[in-house]
Amino acid sequence: MPEGRLAGKTALVTGAGKGIGRAIALRLAAEGAHVAVGAHKESDGAAVVAEIRKAGGSALAVLLDVVDAASVATGVERAARPDRRLDILVNNAGIGGPSPFDGDARSDEAWGQILEVNLTGTWRVCRAARPFLPDGARIVNLSSVTGRFGVAGMAAYSASKHGVIGLTRSLALELASRRITVNAVCPGWVDTDLGRSGIARMGKGMGKTAAEAFALAGKMAPLGEVLSTPEVAGLVVYLASPEAKNVTGQAIVIDGGQVMP
Repeated sequence: MPEGRLAGKTALVTGAGKGIGRAIALRLAAEGAHVAVGAHKESDGAAVVAEIRKAGGSALAVLLDVVDAASVATGVERAARPDRRLDILVNNAGIGGPSPFDGDARSDEAWGQILEVNLTGTWRVCRAARPFLPDGARIVNLSSVTGRFGVAGMAAYSASKHGVIGLTRSLALELASRRITVNAVCPGWVDTDLGRSGIARMGKGMGKTAAEAFALAGKMAPLGEVLSTPEVAGLVVYLASPEAKNVTGQAIVIDGGQVMP
C-alpha cells in the first residue's frame, strides 16, 4: 500500500467492526495509518483487520467495550503499543433506538443505555486516551444531524448526540494549548444496518415498506440521497490529516443539505 497523508500515524477507531466505523478504519489504513480496530466482538474486529492487511495496510484488533471502564483502559493501552502513542482517536461506537417520553420503565432503561454508550462512552475513551495523545493529535467524535435538532420519540439518541457536540467543544478548548484538535462529524441518514433499522422504523410508523422508507429518507435532503459509509469516512480522514490542523471545536454536518445552519 502506498504511503498516504497519515503514514507513520497510529489510530484507534471504536465501534470499528461494521458500518461507519469499519469504513473509517479502512480509509485510515489506506492513508497509511496503523489502525487499532476497536470492536465489541472479537470476530468483527478480526474481519476488518484481515481486510486491511489483505490490502497491504497495518492493523490490529482491540476488544473494547465503551461501557466497561476496565475494557476501555485495556483496549486503549493495547492500541497505543508499541510506542505508547495515539495520533488519531475516532470515537464511533454508538447505539440507537427509541426512548418515548410517555414510556414506562423500559423507556428509562433505553435512556440510560443510549446515553451510557453514546456520550459517557465517548468521554470514557477520550479520558483513557489522553496520556497517549502527543501534541498535534486528532480526536474525531461521531455525532449526528440529530445532535443539531430534536426528533420525536428519540429523546435519548438526540440528547446523547447533542452531548457529544458539547463534549467536543469543551475538549477542543482544553486541549488547544497542545494543538490537539477535537471535532465532531454529524451524518444524516447513512446506509448501515443501524441506519436501515431506523429508516424501517420510521417507515413502519407511516405505513410504508422498508424500500419506500429508504427512498423517503433520501428525499429528506435536498441532494436526495442516503449517504454511503465511505463518504463519512472521507470527512473523518480529512479532519485527521495535516490539512485540518486549524479546524477544531467544530460539528460538521454531512447530510446532503438537510441541515443548513
